[in-house]
Amino acid sequence: MSFDGVFTHAMVQELHSQLVTGRIAKIHQPYENEVVLVIRAKGKNQRLLLSAHPSYARIQLTEIAYTNPDNPPNFVMMLRKHLDGAILEDIQQIENDRVVHFTFSKRDELGDLQNIVLIVELMGRHSTIVLLNKQTGKILDAIKRIGHSQNTYRSILPGSQYIEPPKQAQLNPFHAEKEYVFKILSTAETLDGKYLQQHFQGLGRDTAAELAFRLLESPNEKMTVWTNFWQDIQKNLTPTLGLKNKKEFFAPLIFKTFEQSTAYPNLSALLDAFYGEKAEKDRVKQLGNDLIRKVDNEIKRNQTKLEKREKTLRDSENAEEFRRDGELLTTFMAQVPRGAKTVELQNYYEDNASITIKLNPALTPNQNAQKYFQKYQKLKNAVKLIYDQIAEAKDEIAYLESILAQLEIAGPMDIEVIKEELVASGYLKQKRSKKNRRQAASKPEHFIASDGTEILVGKNNLQNDQLTLKQARKTDIWLHAKNIPGSHVIIKNDQPSEETLTEAAELAAYFSKFRQSAQVPVDYVAVKHVHKPNGAKPGFVIYENQKTLFVTPEEESIERLRKNGTA
Repeated sequence: MSFDGVFTHAMVQELHSQLVTGRIAKIHQPYENEVVLVIRAKGKNQRLLLSAHPSYARIQLTEIAYTNPDNPPNFVMMLRKHLDGAILEDIQQIENDRVVHFTFSKRDELGDLQNIVLIVELMGRHSTIVLLNKQTGKILDAIKRIGHSQNTYRSILPGSQYIEPPKQAQLNPFHAEKEYVFKILSTAETLDGKYLQQHFQGLGRDTAAELAFRLLESPNEKMTVWTNFWQDIQKNLTPTLGLKNKKEFFAPLIFKTFEQSTAYPNLSALLDAFYGEKAEKDRVKQLGNDLIRKVDNEIKRNQTKLEKREKTLRDSENAEEFRRDGELLTTFMAQVPRGAKTVELQNYYEDNASITIKLNPALTPNQNAQKYFQKYQKLKNAVKLIYDQIAEAKDEIAYLESILAQLEIAGPMDIEVIKEELVASGYLKQKRSKKNRRQAASKPEHFIASDGTEILVGKNNLQNDQLTLKQARKTDIWLHAKNIPGSHVIIKNDQPSEETLTEAAELAAYFSKFRQSAQVPVDYVAVKHVHKPNGAKPGFVIYENQKTLFVTPEEESIERLRKNGTA
């Protein structure tokens, strides 16, 4: 289900009961399109997420951790100026649309009470958050500024008069008169989701399809079905994560069209479950775009370097031919014409067979001979180093690919640690920060196997080194996806059960470059057999005496182990 008007209606009710009369304690803008208001209400701090993300726009309370940028954006500074310490007076949905007004009251510098409205428009790629002076109707600022050249209907700029989005002509299903609803339902040629969307506001495709299914299921009791559906939305919510046609959907009720369903205690917990990983991946992309681009460029640079070195190695196989040509030119110097492009000579190395030698017409016969001797010597000297240089380039590529693999599994909190690792490795320059904020120490992720055994997973190379080389006991079991970039996994047990070993192997496969593959090979061995070569890159180790398991990582299994670890 999309975050349609119906879900918005249910969410506004939930937030109203939990937040109204609360006071804003903190305001953050951790990501480009998202704001978090920490509101003290019902005796505790609650984090209200307002997202204008083009794909994941929503409003909800969230338990998901986030990190704040070193320099707060201009929009959050404006929010702090007008809303810090403000009281939340009301939360109101406009009709059954995806537009929500959060109304706050706060005294200004002169002690006068002023009303400020934070408007959240959940309109897909057109989503935005607008800060508005209620008395004047003037926009104070917006998370996305839109000029007249971008939108001829309205401008969303500081100082502009706020104009509401175009209103929907359809009926609000929560307020529509029963007689009119009955007429619409009974005169339909085809009563399906599209028909309902054409006549009623705020119905997303999935909600409309579900309602149409229920109406057709009981064709003689249409009005009873209709009334019960909307009463349940208002009074009997059952937040549900459902599966339909192998796709996940969220809904405020248990939809009859779901093939499988999981209930949640409230709508916000449901959205954390649905959006958590999706939004986190996108946040990593936002935070790590420059990082990913830099690593990609470094990989391409090293691949070019590797190709050149491998070509040099192939050319070195022809080094003796350069020496031969130089000696033949020297021996038969008198037979070599000046200004020629080629010369045909007898090759005394192969029974005087005729051989054609290329010449540079701008050079003398002697200079051409010396040129061949120089090429020979250069290749002979190069081949002494080339094997080491090829190995070095391959190591660089493997290391950088491991960084990319880690960025795929990293959370927003891990990005800074990976960045620090690249600074330490010389790939990035250290930026001077005005604030010298201390970052919390990054720790491996904690899982618990089915039998209660502790399993730890490194999420970046610094964690991998710390986990394997310092934190783990020599008798613990170490696992890693075979010959591919991935996390170090430690079982805190010297004799784990087969079930625990398999679960840990699934973790190693999941947190690797081949997480989407079937039958991933995973090596395992006691930590005492794992060693780090001198001067090796972070996360790189060698090991011996290993055994190999083949596993297929399943996200459901990983989540179960994760929940065990946080319980």
